[in-house]
Amino acid sequence: MKILKYIFWIFYRIWFYTLVALPIILFFPILIISILKEAWYPLFFKIARIWARIILIGMGFKTKIEREQTPEPNKSYMFIANHTSMADIMLMLVAVKNPFVFVGKAELAKIPLFGFFYKRTCILVDRSSEKSRKAVFLRAQRRLKQGISICIFPEGMVPEEHILLTEFKDGAFRLAINHQIPIVPITFLDNKKRFSYTFFSGSPGKMRAKIHKFLPTEGLTTKDTKTINATSREVILNHLSSNGVV
Repeated sequence: MKILKYIFWIFYRIWFYTLVALPIILFFPILIISILKEAWYPLFFKIARIWARIILIGMGFKTKIEREQTPEPNKSYMFIANHTSMADIMLMLVAVKNPFVFVGKAELAKIPLFGFFYKRTCILVDRSSEKSRKAVFLRAQRRLKQGISICIFPEGMVPEEHILLTEFKDGAFRLAINHQIPIVPITFLDNKKRFSYTFFSGSPGKMRAKIHKFLPTEGLTTKDTKTINATSREVILNHLSSNGVV
């Protein structure tokens, strides 16, 4: 029985990467056009949402998005969520309709095909470089001025699987305060169980996300960064704990 499980997990992982690559190949011409100008990013974002939905459906994930509050069109937000799975990117794209740009690890740009578009549409950060971290703020500011939202996984890493939620970095919250944009905490309840970074794991099933009430930043200053950071983390941690996530 265990051998059958391991065989399933191997093919399940291969199938995931196949689903990641195939839509990119099929949409390649229009994807190339959509990244030629930053002003055309909303077109790229629409295609990315289709790509994400194809992957989630193809993996047998049945998504359920609960919204305590819905983002307004043509308004910028700071979207944050817990980070446990390679499917987090896809679920975020499905859950949020407002065009946003990911701030993510520079290492992901090395992934064949996916990385080509990733490094041209996302804001990459090398966390070991102070210069890189400062450049993130400049690029994020430009995107926010264009009316695009920002998405950051504030843990700054994927924690070990026995850790429910690690501490949040301050960058997302400082950026939100500087631009006086609402922070939108989002909890992914099932992603670790459905498709974690552990190779021999995962299965089809439900994949729930909850968009919590927004946390306003109007009137806050950088002195309030730690407080809004802690509040945001508590919202997500409480929802994970109350739903029995471990």
